[in-house]
Amino acid sequence: MPPPLNHPSLELQLLAQTFFVKQFPVDAGVPAAVASGLNAAHETPGIFSITRTREEISIVGEAVGDDGEWKCIKIAGPMEFGLTGVICNFTTPLRDANVPVFAVSTWNTDYVLVPKEKADAAVAALTEDGWKFRENSESSTSA
Repeated sequence: MPPPLNHPSLELQLLAQTFFVKQFPVDAGVPAAVASGLNAAHETPGIFSITRTREEISIVGEAVGDDGEWKCIKIAGPMEFGLTGVICNFTTPLRDANVPVFAVSTWNTDYVLVPKEKADAAVAALTEDGWKFRENSESSTSA
């Protein structure tokens, strides 16, 4: 299924850095090391997300060096808040290519993490589906 609109805000960027995705029991609270990283975020800006539900705490962040096991594809954004179907259209070719995803949404855009060993397959599947990657995207991944 093609992207919903041919618009620069829907161009993709494969980010160069690697990421971690961690899950903690909700009764464990946010680990002190993670909380201190959040407080230091103004010194090292980057992607860092904590989501707490009644069942769990999920934390996503940039890994140190190449220690992360995930790569991130950013939808350029900012997208109009009322725009619908973007994640569905984006993840359908990834599903068809057997690429698992972990999505993080912000007000402006979406970040979709894929296992780093599947990043090349994700880029190929999205490109074949008609999605456009920005020039400054990583041209090749190092799994």
